[in-house]
Amino acid sequence: MEIERKSGILLHPTSLPETPGIGTIGKQAYKFVDWLVSAQQSIWQILPYGPTGYGDSPYASFSTFAGNPLLIDIDMLVEKGFLTKEQANPPEWIKSEGYVDFGSVVWWKIPLLKLAAEQFLDSKNNPDRVAYEAFKNDESSWLDNYSIFMSIKEYYDAKAKEEDKFGAMWSNYWPRELAIHDAKAVSDWHSSHTRETEIHKVIQYFFFTQWHALKKYANEKGVKIVGDIPIFVASDSADVWANQHLFQLDENGRSTAVAGVPPDYFSATGQLWGNPLYNWDAMEKENYAWWIWRIKAMLSQVDYVRIDHFRGFEAYWSVPAGEETAINGKWIPGPDHKLFDAIKKELGDIPIIAEDLGLITEGVAKLRDDFALPGMKVLQFAFDANEAGSSGFTNDFLPHMYNTNCVVYTGTHDNDTMQGWLDKASDAEKDIIRRYLSGGIKENIPSDDKFCEYLVKEAIASVAKFAVIPMQDIFAIGDEGRMNIPSTTGGHNWQWRMTPEMFSTEKAAWLKEMSVLYGRNL
Repeated sequence: MEIERKSGILLHPTSLPETPGIGTIGKQAYKFVDWLVSAQQSIWQILPYGPTGYGDSPYASFSTFAGNPLLIDIDMLVEKGFLTKEQANPPEWIKSEGYVDFGSVVWWKIPLLKLAAEQFLDSKNNPDRVAYEAFKNDESSWLDNYSIFMSIKEYYDAKAKEEDKFGAMWSNYWPRELAIHDAKAVSDWHSSHTRETEIHKVIQYFFFTQWHALKKYANEKGVKIVGDIPIFVASDSADVWANQHLFQLDENGRSTAVAGVPPDYFSATGQLWGNPLYNWDAMEKENYAWWIWRIKAMLSQVDYVRIDHFRGFEAYWSVPAGEETAINGKWIPGPDHKLFDAIKKELGDIPIIAEDLGLITEGVAKLRDDFALPGMKVLQFAFDANEAGSSGFTNDFLPHMYNTNCVVYTGTHDNDTMQGWLDKASDAEKDIIRRYLSGGIKENIPSDDKFCEYLVKEAIASVAKFAVIPMQDIFAIGDEGRMNIPSTTGGHNWQWRMTPEMFSTEKAAWLKEMSVLYGRNL
């Protein structure tokens, strides 16, 4: 993939400020685009935007195709007449600042969205009705299954809660005919729950109407959006439920093996993600149609796609179902070139960024390079004292080691913030940073409190075609701004929000100056 030299910001819409409970794709998102333009930044990278469940992770969605209802902007629904101002007024304990409280937001916002959908459907003079019918027709390939899945799920989740059966999901709690996606059972459910399924469709219409308008605005301003596809999908999803033959499941729809990674930088016991693994033989028999469909759908919503855990296409870590950690897994060959040959044949040269972190073998590098996909460089991985020997600094994550076809980040959603990492860095690591930033000239050594700022500069100055900086690192925010700690739930994972003051003209001017100096404003 040929990419132009650009820079931008990593910020998930949930982190935008000044809307009740959670950031949205409403007016604050437009304000962020304007801020990017003022800073001459031409990339906005986001995390997956699918509907989230337990744990609130955007990497565990109820659908890889659907949008997250929590991101819908309520004020825009009021402006369209689908809610009144009185209906939209949040409880006083739903705050517009501080960390996202997902439980409270779900409790308040989902019923409100359903009310808006009800009023949308009941409106006799609804000017959006034609557009809505077109949306349903265009997106029926995923929307029908998703809306039925959510209707069934809500019913049986409520029933399981009454029975104190926590952890119930379609494969272990639904009636068998529905769980195995029996055509007649699913059709019968739909016939008797048409209103509920239609409400879910309307909510998706709300999301994608707002999203497409935002993307159009960003593109017209010269800002491209980088989306994110997790390589795996969640067990508790319409994707797995409706396509069980494409996953490694038993006759009851339960995983026989699950995804993860072996022990690595992030975890001594590996990461046990628990996602069902693909049945790649079945995928191949269908010429990888599901994956092609998935990427094509994503590219209708964003300009570039980052694929998380790219190395899993060359070989994936398979952990027997029921294991408590990822230690007892094994590597199994993936589809490798065959998948990307099929994608390229159908879609041409696609704008994919390969998340090639972790254990990268020659086979993974070959797969990435044979399709000219830019990989990722993370500055936090660059200053390992164990790799800085007398032969020189040759860590692949150091900027002088890059080739141009890559994307550099100071950190990712799975890292601590850069400042948080610096606060915990060893003396040896800090010494390497001082030497690297100063070029060996004592007069150029920055003070420790300037390291974060200088490392942002190093990323933007590098030869990497894209430089993407998490918003937290622009402001040197400490570990209180960390987005996620891998292999954990709870805490403040996925909850960080920026403040209105971060639409800073001073920081925009600084970024603009670097973009001009290092040729990223082209």
